[in-house]
Amino acid sequence: MKLSYWEIKNWFSNVDFTVVGSGIVGLHCAINLRERFPKAKILVLEQGILPQGASTKNAGFACFGSLSEIIDDLKTHSEEEVLQLVQKRWEGLQLLRKRLGDDVLDFKPHGGYELFLKEDETFYNDCVQKLPFINEILKPVFKNDVFSKEIDRFDFKNIQEYVIFNPFEGQIDTGNMMQALLKQAIAHDILLLNHMQVTSFVDGIDAVDICVGDVSFKSGKLLFATNGFASQLTQNAVVPARAQVLITTPIPDLDIKGTFHLDKGYYYFRNIGNRILLGGGRNLDFEGETTTELNQTAPIQDRLETLLKEVILPNKTYAIEHRWSGIMGVGNHKKPIVTQLSQNVYCGVRMGGMGVAIGSIIGKELAALV
Repeated sequence: MKLSYWEIKNWFSNVDFTVVGSGIVGLHCAINLRERFPKAKILVLEQGILPQGASTKNAGFACFGSLSEIIDDLKTHSEEEVLQLVQKRWEGLQLLRKRLGDDVLDFKPHGGYELFLKEDETFYNDCVQKLPFINEILKPVFKNDVFSKEIDRFDFKNIQEYVIFNPFEGQIDTGNMMQALLKQAIAHDILLLNHMQVTSFVDGIDAVDICVGDVSFKSGKLLFATNGFASQLTQNAVVPARAQVLITTPIPDLDIKGTFHLDKGYYYFRNIGNRILLGGGRNLDFEGETTTELNQTAPIQDRLETLLKEVILPNKTYAIEHRWSGIMGVGNHKKPIVTQLSQNVYCGVRMGGMGVAIGSIIGKELAALV
């Protein structure tokens, strides 16, 4: 593809900062760069029609981790590390709400709930026993108890009598969030180009040579915000993790409101109006779900449908209206990677499935490296 003089002049000449990835992290990074460098030329490149990873494909949970997920994290992270992770997620959510506003986000503070299946009684008892200890760990962040036992009032079936409630979590509208961020980026005179996949780059003394297919140009700095697509940058410290999701048709008299977790956060569901969105199940096939392919698989979809029928919506009439997948970035540690890779190249990746919560703050930290 031969670019015209105008295309070269306006989009690919004298570029100060190139951000790869137009998701939550990438756009927050670009906007923070604009606030620090008012006259800089900032270019954002996105390989998809819309953000390709999870930013427009997530479930819209304003969450920072269920009780069982935090207990599970303590097996591989220190108490201090877990506290820092939760604090960063909480601060990130506040930053997102402050930047866009609760009305734009359609933020609904319905709280978060964790369910435990009947057959998981030992696991459930272990979590209930550790609940006061986890509340104590999180006291420095929330100043109050986070988790409490409540009787299930939603008429779920085949679960333990009590659910774990968390009043600090809520729902957002993912589509509204990303539209608002894209509008802000454009209003900040940030150039956005889609269907642009970086095929190679070479860092020099004072600039980076970047190739996007047949197009090559120079940029003062190159910042990657590609999360689940960042394995080559990070020597596989980030691996892709596919999340499969489905949504039902509208259900008359649906009385479920909130964000809900099952099985250490591997399953999650919520209402969107009078529909149920349900996702997860990668723990059924970790190897198969370590992929950047945006399709679905029968075993995971079958399990999601079984949970809908036997646990979440027993005795309700509904149909599955739509299915999709998103790509998260995970690794052997939950701490995001925000680092300088070489003289003029940086990355902010590995959101660990918590991109809505920490994307804003990681974008800010990535911009601050420059």
